[in-house]
Amino acid sequence: MSTRKEEQERRRGERLAAEQRESSAERRRLIAGYIVAGALTLAVVIGLVIVLTSGGDDGGGENQTSGDFPEEAHIQAQSGSVNDVATDDREGTAPPALSDGDLESAADAAGCELQLDLEDEGNTHLEPDAKEPNYKTSPPTSGNHITPPLQQADGAYSENPGNLYVVHALEHGRINVQYSPDLSEEDQLALKGVFDEDPAGALFFPNEDMPYDVAVTAWTQLMGCPSYEGAATLDAIRDFRDIYRGQGPEDVPVVTG
Repeated sequence: MSTRKEEQERRRGERLAAEQRESSAERRRLIAGYIVAGALTLAVVIGLVIVLTSGGDDGGGENQTSGDFPEEAHIQAQSGSVNDVATDDREGTAPPALSDGDLESAADAAGCELQLDLEDEGNTHLEPDAKEPNYKTSPPTSGNHITPPLQQADGAYSENPGNLYVVHALEHGRINVQYSPDLSEEDQLALKGVFDEDPAGALFFPNEDMPYDVAVTAWTQLMGCPSYEGAATLDAIRDFRDIYRGQGPEDVPVVTG
């Protein structure tokens, strides 16, 4: 028969063993909690990395932000969509100072044709698979066009976005500066330099389908130049830009900076 002291020692041993078992279980619970928390944190970090690095493909997707594009292209994605059109990241040649600030005089000196206050051909929104309207001018200056938000965003492109997309930009008060891809690289860079000096509210792109070497359009306004005549043409482009930019029927504020 055990003595009172032996019984106390036995109970004390059982109590210590129970405390040790509970302590071990608590440690296991804590370790498991740390593992789960670590896994959740890692999953969040991986998710953020995927979101931040999935801004679009090499062609400039419509969901990209302006920070994803070369600075020289002056893309303002807030003004529309890039629509996977390749951007023009060439640095243009700085233009000479403006010498003729009168549009009619400058256009005459450059041999450019002014077609002003043309007929408004409509502004119905079309889906991407719609047939292109039979626009009455080349390049077009108004007419039915792509549905929002697919209007072409402000900026410089190395390929033609397509009439459906750039006509909608005209409706928002933009101007489209277009040039024949047959122009020399030197002449193209001179035109790009005029765009670069003040790109807000403007699009710049080649157009192989128009009957001009250089053309500038706004909503119901057109200046077509059969040939590029250097500084005279650059003056005419700047004069047209300064008059008709921001004059669309749905003028949307220009994003600057």
